[in-house]
Amino acid sequence: MIKVKELNDDVILDIKVNKSFYLMAKAASVTLLQQINIEEKGEDYITNLTTKKYEDMDDMERAFYTIILMIAEIERQATELKLYTEKEILVPGDEGYVSPTPEKD
Repeated sequence: MIKVKELNDDVILDIKVNKSFYLMAKAASVTLLQQINIEEKGEDYITNLTTKKYEDMDDMERAFYTIILMIAEIERQATELKLYTEKEILVPGDEGYVSPTPEKD
């Protein structure tokens, strides 16, 4: 037999994160989204994921949804506390946009 720790049902924690953690969480969400292959499953897949019960999700869906919820909470708190900087970035079609190139080792 082993012992494990599990949070109580009514616990809400306030976890502090820095920008590096936030950026890593966003990168993890992109990686998981690529693994899910959203292009093949369609945009409704994400919407439907938010209504699924935990027990009905597969491991990839649980991981992706967990990361998305964490990012949403970080962004909610940052907005509430005005702890963000807005910046504009060029997108394809904008004048001056340069397509990213793969990094060379």
